[in-house]
Amino acid sequence: MRINILLFFILISTALFAQENDSLYLDSNLIQLSGVVVTHEELEPMPYTTVFDRSQRRGVIADYYGYFSLVVLPGDTLFFSYYGYKTSSFIVPDTLKDNRYSIIHMMHEDTLNLPAVVVYPWPSREDFARAFLEMKPYDDALRRAQRQLSGESLAFVAAKLEGDASLAHGYLQNQQYTQLYTNKQLPVNNLLNPYAWAKLVKDWRAGKLARE
Repeated sequence: MRINILLFFILISTALFAQENDSLYLDSNLIQLSGVVVTHEELEPMPYTTVFDRSQRRGVIADYYGYFSLVVLPGDTLFFSYYGYKTSSFIVPDTLKDNRYSIIHMMHEDTLNLPAVVVYPWPSREDFARAFLEMKPYDDALRRAQRQLSGESLAFVAAKLEGDASLAHGYLQNQQYTQLYTNKQLPVNNLLNPYAWAKLVKDWRAGKLARE
């Protein structure tokens, strides 16, 4: 009976000693890995990049400046992932003599080929059918612009506008020039002016009088 109890204590002591040695071995191999994730082209920091240790099945997220820090073991494989960039990896060297290690990890931009998406302005087929039946095929943007910029439309809009300071100044200058031109004589009578009659006939033939 005493021999069995003695053997039991010996086994427990051996297991505790082995466990203590393993913990000391693990603690001596732990590495505080820190670094910054940047772009490959402009070396800009990449905020909130995911850093995952596949060997230990845990990870961290970099801060706004792309800085990260985590505890790893020699030989661990780290994966860096960021939306729009290729997922890259980094293997912790197993020849490190210090328990601290710093890196600058660069990531390459990835080209994403997304499927084409067609956005329709109608929420249902019934709305599409109603819009299709009420559609005016010739009332496009170009025809509307031509109609709104026509002479009749511009003249109609100009008739509604009140005279501003520049128009009043121009009208006053024309009156002053007319007074200087006909100083101390009768005003000009365009009824007997052949150039005025020629312009009237020319405008009438061109159809300008009808549109006005």
